[in-house]
Amino acid sequence: MKNSWARRFAPALLMLGILIIWEAVCRLFNVSAFIFPSPSQIVEQMIEYRDVILGHAWRTFWTTMVGFALSILVGVVLGFVIGSSKAAYDAIYPLMTAFNALPKAAFVPILVVWFGIGVGPAVLTAFLISFFPIMVNIATGLATLEPELEDVLRVLGAKRTDVLMKVGLPRSMPYFFASLKVAITLAFVGTTVSEMNASNEGIGYLLISAGSAMKMPLAFAGLVVIAIMAMAMYELFSYVEKHTTAWAHRGQR
Repeated sequence: MKNSWARRFAPALLMLGILIIWEAVCRLFNVSAFIFPSPSQIVEQMIEYRDVILGHAWRTFWTTMVGFALSILVGVVLGFVIGSSKAAYDAIYPLMTAFNALPKAAFVPILVVWFGIGVGPAVLTAFLISFFPIMVNIATGLATLEPELEDVLRVLGAKRTDVLMKVGLPRSMPYFFASLKVAITLAFVGTTVSEMNASNEGIGYLLISAGSAMKMPLAFAGLVVIAIMAMAMYELFSYVEKHTTAWAHRGQR
């Protein structure tokens, strides 16, 4: 029981300790807010500019969700194709790996030329940076299906599609949720990077504007908002994972 409570509150206690040390260092050494604002100064800016921050945060949030939804759709389909066929795995996987190695920020100017400044580049950047983990995990879950299990199912009369749909996909669910928790954080990174270069709304735009106006506490407030949104979505997927794939975690305490 004690271990359960300790694990539950350990992240909050660690964060509280970091904030206390951060605040103490800034006050003790009289660090300028322009160089490194204290947590209290960041909170003050979040309160003062709450309407502006909320407006930009909402734009970043729904843009990220659209790009993330596309990444789930494409990632699951590609992962299923790659994981269900050895030929597709050998042909497509290396190309996708090479594509994932490309810096996604480099695509933003190209996307601006194609779609203009605004929502389009942000959505597509979020998609491009987040679909790969989903694809890889789905493909891994299907490709690593035990040959012995597949042989038994074949003997019982199951077809290849039956094996994949009734055994392979359920077995891939823990991999899928693990990829979602990684991909959602990457999606917010992609949206923010795009907004910093090709948008007049969103947290990314707020970061650039605040930096140009020398308002570093406001810029840090924007970073805090991004972190909160990403953490909230991460916890949401963790909750759904625990209630849909409990069988995969029953041995963990």
